[in-house]
Amino acid sequence: MKILFQLLTLLLICLCGDAIAAVLPISFPSSVISMILLFVLFLFGVLRPKHIRETSDFLLENMALFFIPAGVGILRYASVLKDSLGAIVLICFITTPIVYAVTGWTVQLAMRLMQKKEGKQHD
Repeated sequence: MKILFQLLTLLLICLCGDAIAAVLPISFPSSVISMILLFVLFLFGVLRPKHIRETSDFLLENMALFFIPAGVGILRYASVLKDSLGAIVLICFITTPIVYAVTGWTVQLAMRLMQKKEGKQHD
């Protein structure tokens, strides 16, 4: 029953994100709105991570299942993508190191900020 309640909670948040996206005058992904909504609920203490931990851990452990539809979609349009395959591979080779570098710098910056904050708290 607990897992069912956790799943229902996550689904309601996703439905709220869908509703907000439908009302917005601009196109915005409902999944991003749902994540922002979940963050706000965590921020104000309305929802705590322990309230959805088991279901979210299960979904994270089985995340590969969510990529199957995207993979099938890519295979469906393989003939269209074949014409641009060289450009796609080139873009992947160029952007992947950039993403790694920016992610690394972001983590280092976050770690420095956290260390400064911890240092000020101990003083």
